[in-house]
Formats: sequence, C-alpha cells, structure tokens
Amino acid sequence: MNGARITVRLACVYAAFLGCTPASGAEAFITDQTGEVSVLDLGSKQVVARIPVLGKPAGIAMSRDGRTAYVTSTEGKYVSVIDTASRNIVAKIAIPDTPLGIAADPAGRFIYVAGFYQPRLYKIDLATGTIAASVEVGASPSGVALTPDGALIVTADRDDNQISIIDAKTFARKGTVKVGAHPFGVTIDPQGARAYTANVESNDVSVVDLKEAKLLGSVAVGKRPYAVALAKGRGFSTDQYGGTVSVFDLATLQPVTRISVGDYPEGIETSADGNSVYVVNWFSNEVWAINTETLAVTLKMPVGDGPRAFGTFLRETL
Repeated sequence: MNGARITVRLACVYAAFLGCTPASGAEAFITDQTGEVSVLDLGSKQVVARIPVLGKPAGIAMSRDGRTAYVTSTEGKYVSVIDTASRNIVAKIAIPDTPLGIAADPAGRFIYVAGFYQPRLYKIDLATGTIAASVEVGASPSGVALTPDGALIVTADRDDNQISIIDAKTFARKGTVKVGAHPFGVTIDPQGARAYTANVESNDVSVVDLKEAKLLGSVAVGKRPYAVALAKGRGFSTDQYGGTVSVFDLATLQPVTRISVGDYPEGIETSADGNSVYVVNWFSNEVWAINTETLAVTLKMPVGDGPRAFGTFLRETL
C-alpha cells in the first residue's frame, strides 16, 4: 500500500512538472440527444470517450459504486447498460413504453424506469434483465428518485401535478401528494426525509415530507425549472427558459440568488464532496460547475450535441 501511495504521489509530481492536470478522480456521463453518451473527465475538463447510444438518450442513473450507468432512450424504448470503465454497452433492456426517468437502487439489484405514456413505473431485475414488476403511477411520470436506503421510490407525475410514493419492497403505491404545476425532476435529500420537485409550469420547487406524505411548502425559482440538486443547506434548480440556476435556502425555503449559466440548463448533480454542482446546458452543449459555498461559476466544459443528463450522471474513479 505504501508503494502504491508513493507511485501516485510521484505521478502527480511528474504531471505537475509537465504542466498537465492530474486526474480528478471524477467523471460525468452526459446523455446527448443526437445519439451518444459523452464521458467528461472533470479533472482534465475534456471529453475522453463517446459511447454511441441511439434513440435520443435522455435519462441516466449511475450505480452507487460508479461501475455502471443506465441510460433511457426515449425513441428506442430501451435502457442501455454501460460498463463505465470499458465504455461499452453490455446489455439493452426493452421497455414496453417510452422511458424517461430512471433510478438505480443502492443495493445494485434493480433499476426503476418511468414509462411516460401508460403510465407505470417498471422494476427491472438486473440479474435477468427483465421486468420483475410494475405499478401504476400518475400521468406522464418523469423524474424518479429513491431514498438512500432504497426503501421508497418517488415519481414526479407531470400531468397530474403530483408525486407518487411507492414502497420498494411490496412495489405498491403508498400514496400521492399534490405539488406545483407539471413536476419534472425529483430529488430526495440524504436523510430520506424530503423530496423536492422542479415544477415546470408554476416556476417553483415543492418540498414534500415523505414520512407524513404532505406538502411542506414551495419556493419560487426561475422560468421552467427542470431538476434540483442539494448541497450545504441549499437547493439548486435548473431553470431552462431563464438560463439560470436558482439557489434557495433549505431551512427557510427562501430564495438566495440566481446564477446565469448556459442555454437551457437541465441536468444537475452535486459532487461527492458537496463542493460543486454540475449543470448540463442542453442548447449550448456545455457542462458548468458552480462552487456551492461561493456560488461562483468555476468551470465551463464543452460536451456533445444536445446534452440533457436527466438523473444521476457523476461517478468517482479514484
């Protein structure tokens, strides 16, 4: 182990001597609507691989260990299973409806895929690559999220202006909670206590107590919010029409500020250390990083054409 540490340190010194940037130990897997997943090294700020994925890929879920990415193709009606180390598609799982939102359970046994039109949530057994169960949810389910323990699943039911709360063990819907108009992305806090929905038509974020299954409140954000990230006591929403990220206080549900980003921001996720949020700008083909303490934009990185990355797209590599 000591030898390995020395080797890594020498490699970093050598990289610095050459003027290179040592590996950051983090990558972003970005779904590009034109038919690929771009792998962005967050240290070098470069796209290091492009994985062909047809059918207008949009949604993505990263396994907890970062070894596998699951990508929904909205026009292909399937989920592509990507080995993140080799950059290869190792399986395709057929879905009987148009898939959009997707989430991976923390134990690595199942993925959960929202069928947009029927509408249902599908439980996929990863060992067999087949649908193990499905449950009816509200109209046009979009985002999907799990509590950190994997016990509850939440879907954002866009056209019913609600979330559905599903028991992962029984795969039965426990209840629904009305939120703002047309919820799209949904995010659950690290405690598994609250869900946050980005409501596209009411320009706000709803906050739901999952244990009590009740609406706690809402906070006004920018135009057409699509997804939410959480970091250091703050929420961050991507506002597509506003070209901004709205920042709000999680304790008071009061707005803090709005940060100008690229065109049509959609995907957003917090880094593992909580120090940055990464914003995927659909129309300007970039990923931006925002420091969660200072709220300053720290990086702007080009990716593929039409990036969305709707879901969890970050992985640690070291």
